[in-house]
Amino acid sequence: MEGTPVLLESKSSPINLLNEMQQLRLLGLLCDVTVSVEYQGVRAEFPAHKAVLAATSKFFKDVFLNEKPVDGPCSSVFLNEVQVADFASFLEFVYTARVEVEEDRVQRMLEIAEKLKCLDLSETCFQLKKQMLESVLLELQCFSESQNSEEE
Repeated sequence: MEGTPVLLESKSSPINLLNEMQQLRLLGLLCDVTVSVEYQGVRAEFPAHKAVLAATSKFFKDVFLNEKPVDGPCSSVFLNEVQVADFASFLEFVYTARVEVEEDRVQRMLEIAEKLKCLDLSETCFQLKKQMLESVLLELQCFSESQNSEEE
């Protein structure tokens, strides 16, 4: 007699998986693609895993799924007009689901998210920009109220 099915679900597994993939990438292990980026003469290469890039970026998914068998598997991708620091931050985000950037880089991160069609990063940037705007509006409101009370 079979019992009632139960759900076995790990809350830590997704985080552990991301952490392990990040460690493999940082050590250059099991990487199957190199992404070269260049912006105004500054160039860098980043080893990565096709599966991670394809799972997090529609741009990379299209590149890898549209490889022609004649060409063989794509082992390198070149991105022009992408700043090295921005792509490094993009990679950190897709491998860890978090990245710390200066406030003035949030717009650039949004632009790279849109260029690479990374919905999670786009949504994260939009949410942060919204919070930043709300904070500025709140400060302006407080300033305006303090000005009005001084005038009275």
